[in-house]
Amino acid sequence: MSVRQGLAFAGRYEAALWAALFRWIARRPYPVEPGTAAFHYAGTVTPLFGVFIGLSAVEIPILHLILPWQTARTISLIIGAYGLVWMIGLLATLRLYPHLAAPGALVIRNSTTLRVEVPWDAVESVQVRRRSMPPGGGVQVEEAGDARILSLGVGSQTSIDVQLSRPLTVGHKKTGGRPVTQIRFHADDPEGLVAAARARLTPALT
Repeated sequence: MSVRQGLAFAGRYEAALWAALFRWIARRPYPVEPGTAAFHYAGTVTPLFGVFIGLSAVEIPILHLILPWQTARTISLIIGAYGLVWMIGLLATLRLYPHLAAPGALVIRNSTTLRVEVPWDAVESVQVRRRSMPPGGGVQVEEAGDARILSLGVGSQTSIDVQLSRPLTVGHKKTGGRPVTQIRFHADDPEGLVAAARARLTPALT
């Protein structure tokens, strides 16, 4: 990624974050297609966000009191306030971009940076299976014989396995452009998401 591409990505991400924060505060979720069921995934990381947001909120007045120079106080206040609001905005993106069991596809998301769309006719089965991910990041690709598994974790865990009926190219850079045969991801209510997915799969298979 070039410097220009990096700056463009950062600008788009920042704009999406502030838009999500506004919508979250105003309680205006993004519209979805009729008949779509939404499922959240941020439950495991929300307490961690709460800790960081709380510490940041406490840090701002403490620094204001202990810094002896007015200029330093002003700079610290601006940076601290921006960081605090930014973290709240990031949490807002996790809440406003849930997974979707839509009429045409299963949409797996994480904030504004991840969107994997799996057509129902490419899904063989969906089941609840809770797993802990090894170190290596929230997105991992594993080779197991003829299987190629894409894991999209939250808080280093996945809770749903999607077995594909055919190799599928999902467009994430970690896959290197090569198709995968199984996708694992996390949802706060895996049983509910699996039930909604199976309800979509039945007519698709018929």
